[in-house]
Amino acid sequence: MEYPTFADARRALDAGETSCEALVSSFLTRIDERDDEINAFTTVDRDGALNHARYLDSQRERGNPRPLAGLVLAVKDNICIRGYPVTCGSKMLEDFSSLYDATVIDRLRDAGAIFIGKTNCDEFAMGSSNETSHFGPVRNPHHTDYVPGGSSGGSAAAVAAGMCHAALGSDTGGSVRQPAAFCGTVGLKPTYGRVSRSGLVAFASSLDVIGPLGRSMEDVAALLNVIAGEDERDSTSAPVAVPDYTDALGDGVEGLRLGLPEEYFAEGLDDDIRHMVHEQVQQLEDAGATVEEVSLPHTEYGVATYYLIATAEASSNLARYDGIRYGHRADLQETTQALRKQREDLENELASARTQGDEERVAKLEAQLDDEQSTLDALYTRTRTEGFGEEVKRRIMLGTYALSAGYYDKYYQKAQRVRTLIRHDFERAFEDVDALVTPTTPTPPFQLGEKTDDPLEMYLNDIYTVTANLAGLPGLTVPIGEHPDTPGLPVGLQLLGPHFDEALLLRIGQAIMGNDA
Repeated sequence: MEYPTFADARRALDAGETSCEALVSSFLTRIDERDDEINAFTTVDRDGALNHARYLDSQRERGNPRPLAGLVLAVKDNICIRGYPVTCGSKMLEDFSSLYDATVIDRLRDAGAIFIGKTNCDEFAMGSSNETSHFGPVRNPHHTDYVPGGSSGGSAAAVAAGMCHAALGSDTGGSVRQPAAFCGTVGLKPTYGRVSRSGLVAFASSLDVIGPLGRSMEDVAALLNVIAGEDERDSTSAPVAVPDYTDALGDGVEGLRLGLPEEYFAEGLDDDIRHMVHEQVQQLEDAGATVEEVSLPHTEYGVATYYLIATAEASSNLARYDGIRYGHRADLQETTQALRKQREDLENELASARTQGDEERVAKLEAQLDDEQSTLDALYTRTRTEGFGEEVKRRIMLGTYALSAGYYDKYYQKAQRVRTLIRHDFERAFEDVDALVTPTTPTPPFQLGEKTDDPLEMYLNDIYTVTANLAGLPGLTVPIGEHPDTPGLPVGLQLLGPHFDEALLLRIGQAIMGNDA
């Protein structure tokens, strides 16, 4: 790509070396060349992107440039853009289009961003490999036999493959940071409340955050400048002033205190990733930072806590998909016929049981007939059975169980108490250090299909990312090179900071990437 980052493109635009239309055309060509293989996009808006680019070019000619004019952006397919499909990677919403713009989309459009399309994702953002999408798996652009990470795998793959300057994803337990690490891009999970969630299809409302992915720290900072800030449409957005995130990018790390959480470097971490992260830490020390070991003692409970809270909230949020108001609906005639046949079969079994004098069986069959679903209930059941994939059903069942009578206190309430302990761990750590340095993932990218039959193994891949969501902290992943045993596949380093201190993480990330902006 001639202008792989928006920072490059903006300088070329200011110098008159290119145009917004030329930038879009270049990315569309790249999509044509690579996306059949990668499957990063569910929708590509060729005409809309080109028309908006021409409009922005005309505005520039009139002396009315916008701060993000020329930024070609892909958007995860669980963020609403009016008139675009918003499928969430699910059959349930495959024919549904949004009726309004998310707040982040309003702000980005006003700033001059050009939306080139919607990106593939794990169904309803539930997954760590982008293999649960109804529209097929996304492939890692560095090696297409490997996963790109999830659930924002389409966004990460699109950026890494040079099909856009940057992308938006959502992060509930690492869904921006993990795919960014697997694809070798920058990925930021802002503080909970820093970016409006209005227009983001909910997975787990107390954990979900919209975040940017890009090829440079400068691009991610420029995006955050626009999307951050309080929003009256989202009561969980925070009334906290938004700094210029590009201001401190070149300030370096001299004098900063960095912490290495011992629990993030324990057994289970790939040895090469451990070595690569420690090499970067040494370089930060050489640049003037001080480094010390810290402890986050409740880290080991993070995955279990996350998967109780997230599934409980998901089971509630996904209850709205019943086929009546919107989304996929099972065929009513087929449902009625199936219900009728089910009743006939039960009645025949009951008659046989009575003939045989089997009173126990008679009682069971009579109870089944008494409990028979109404046509409407059967339609709900059939719709959700057809519309949701296996992983989404698994999480709905887990969440429903955790919230059920007799188990609410034992599981859900206990998980909330552990969540508080995890947050307190971070608060104590940040009394002594300015930021934490960890691996983003315990392993390098894995092959497609390698972990699909082992949900627990897949869930454990989130061990270093879920705690930031549970505590509401900002987290940033930075590419630090290729894994030696899987040539060409990237490794990411994660930075965690205090609430609303994204600027500090971006500053450290810039130092790691070796750019003096």
